[in-house]
This record gives sequence, structure tokens and C-alpha cells, in this order.
Amino acid sequence: MLNDFRSFITRGNVIDLAVGIVIGAAFSTVVTSFVDDILMPPVGRIMGNTDFSDLFINLSGGEYPSLAKAKEAGAATINYGVFLNNVIAFLIVGFAVFLLVRHYNRLRSPDEEAPPARDEKECPFCRMRIPHGASRCGHCTSSLSV
Repeated sequence: MLNDFRSFITRGNVIDLAVGIVIGAAFSTVVTSFVDDILMPPVGRIMGNTDFSDLFINLSGGEYPSLAKAKEAGAATINYGVFLNNVIAFLIVGFAVFLLVRHYNRLRSPDEEAPPARDEKECPFCRMRIPHGASRCGHCTSSLSV
């Protein structure tokens, strides 16, 4: 069992996955910092000096000037400002991954994109692809002349 585990761990796919997770976590930290420290302060300034991470709904009935004070007092809150920051960070990460995959797909050779050629023909009745030697269409079940 130990040998099976060692062979599983040392396979290339597992190592690649581990590297991807570590890089993704580091990238997520950078994007979170970008959103919280660079992007949202000017947006908050434009919207009347609003700190989005300080936006919350107080469920406990007391008055708190900031989210930090509400948490310090143990008040129940809905932190929609923090949620908004996280949604923006998610969209940025998603867009970056989209650009990466798009760029990768452009770099792939055309041979990788096309599936291998198969010995097929078109059914004269339903126009689906079927093997050349078929005597009956597997899609519409029409009898075919061989």
C-alpha cells in the first residue's frame, strides 16, 4: 500500500496539480490585495469616501460606527461589503484564468485541436456521421446499401 501511495504521489499529474494549487493561492492573495488596497479605495472615494469592506448590516440592534467595532462587541452582522470585495476578486481571477486558457488554446498546434480522421460517411437520411461499412444507421436506423 505504501508503494502504491508513493507511485501515486510521484506521478506528474499530482505534482502539476500541487504546483497549480500553490501558484493559485499566491495569485489569489495578490488579487485580493489588488482589490482591497488598490482598486476599491478610488472607487470608494468616487462614491463619497465609502470603504466597501466596512459596509455591513447590523442584526443585533446596537449602533456601531465600523465593522471592526461591531465584531469587537460580538454583534451579529451581514458583511456585504466584504462579500462585494470577494466577488470582485473572484471576477478578476476568473478573467485572468480565461485569458490564460485562451492564450494556451492559441498556442496549441492545429493537429491537437482536430480529432483523428475516422473512416466515416454521412447517412443519406439523417445526415449523421456513420462508419463506412455500416448497413444500418445507428441514429435513424435506416437501412443502407453497403
